[in-house]
Amino acid sequence: MSTIDKQAVQTFLLDLQNRICDRFESLDDGATFVEDAWDRPQGGGGKTRVLNSGTLFEKGGANFSHVFGDQLPPSATANRPELAGRSFEAFGVSVVMHPNNPFIPTSHANVRFFIAEKEGEEPVWWFGGGFDLTPYYGFSEDCISWHQRAKQACDPFGEKVYDEYKQWCDDYFYLKHRNEPRGIGGLFFDDLNEWGFEKSFEFMQSVGNAYIEAYSDIVSRRKLTEFTESHKAFQRYRRGRYVEFNLVYDRGTLFGLQSGGRTESILMSMPPEVNWHYDYQAIPGSVEDALYEQFLKPRDWLAPAV
Repeated sequence: MSTIDKQAVQTFLLDLQNRICDRFESLDDGATFVEDAWDRPQGGGGKTRVLNSGTLFEKGGANFSHVFGDQLPPSATANRPELAGRSFEAFGVSVVMHPNNPFIPTSHANVRFFIAEKEGEEPVWWFGGGFDLTPYYGFSEDCISWHQRAKQACDPFGEKVYDEYKQWCDDYFYLKHRNEPRGIGGLFFDDLNEWGFEKSFEFMQSVGNAYIEAYSDIVSRRKLTEFTESHKAFQRYRRGRYVEFNLVYDRGTLFGLQSGGRTESILMSMPPEVNWHYDYQAIPGSVEDALYEQFLKPRDWLAPAV
């Protein structure tokens, strides 16, 4: 087994949080992430950074956490019951950016490292994470560039890696009760350890770094697009799907709440304004209808145009 270097993971994640905040502050002139350091009574703590009411970003958050405890919560052992009863240590950075402009998608990214230990046995560790995009108004150019960045992050690690983790993302970010995907996907991976520590850690770094560039590309491209209150109303309605997924299905939210995490930091991903409308139906042929008909359907965004 390759040597596990927890300090290297923590150093990278803190630097990633800094670079994410620096980049998005530079895109949103004058906006600043406010830092809130916190301690977890059961062990560990973190740094939550939140941007509120920026010109470009209505709300954004970049959270670093390092928590540990005597026993993994149920959400972490549901698919791996053999880990029940082990102590754990978890490191992670999670990011959610909710733009003011409806033509800029919401983005989410998360990279994390877990290690579960038991006296007399080898530690069990793994990496996980990914990034995904939730547009309100679809642009093929944005979807393609997003997935191009995702594929570039994966290519050094194997020719099938992007396809596998792209499919996993499509499957994971799916609202079963709505029978629709949350957005246009990206990458999702978990339980990664078969490559050994060094290569698995390198992949996590590649994904985290790629997110910054992938989202910055789209924000820069769309930030001057003019919008109306009608566009904002549709954005608020579609944000409801984001909330539903995070509160019903998201593993990170469940892990945080079940492990006694800090609720304010766990729920920083919630959008500042959201609406639900009974039995909403987009007008056929409208740009809102195009989101459902052209973008909220899993597809190969990198396939050659026919």
